[in-house]
Amino acid sequence: MIRVLFVCLGNICRSPMAEAVFRDRLKALGLEERIETDSAGTGDWHLCKPPHEGTRALLDHHGISYEGIRARQVLLDDFSRFDYIVCMDRNNERDVRQVFGSKADNNAKVFKFMDLLPAHESDDVPDPYYTGNFEEVYGLVSEGCDRLLDRIREEHPDQF
Repeated sequence: MIRVLFVCLGNICRSPMAEAVFRDRLKALGLEERIETDSAGTGDWHLCKPPHEGTRALLDHHGISYEGIRARQVLLDDFSRFDYIVCMDRNNERDVRQVFGSKADNNAKVFKFMDLLPAHESDDVPDPYYTGNFEEVYGLVSEGCDRLLDRIREEHPDQF
C-alpha cells in the first residue's frame, strides 16, 4: 500500500480538497486498494471539523465526496506512515520538516504540491480561506493530483 498525506495550515480548505479529489481519482481508477490518502494541518485551530463550507460547496458542485474527512494535525508518526507528504505551500513544508526534525532534512518524500506543476509560476497553492478563490485552488489541485498519480505510477511500476 502506498500512502499519501496532503498538508496545509488548518486542514479545512486545501489539503482536504486534495484528499477528496485524489480519493475520487483513485476510486474512479480502481486504485483505492493500492493507494491510501489522508490530509492534515500544521495548526490545531480546526481539529475534528469538516472541510470549510467553500471547499464542501465546490466538491459538491463537482460531485466529489468528502465523507469522513475531518481536520487533524500532522503527527510525528506521519513521517513513517506515509510515502508522500505533499505540502500545499512553502510555509507548510517548513513547518512539516520542523515537526519531523532531522529525519526530514533533504528527504524527497516531503515536497511542495506545486513541485508537481512546474509550468505554474507560483511555489504555493493559494489559501482560499483568505482569498476566497476556491475554483482556482480546485483547478490546481485537480491538475496536481493527476501529476501525483503519474509520479506514483512511475516510481512504483510494480504496484500497477
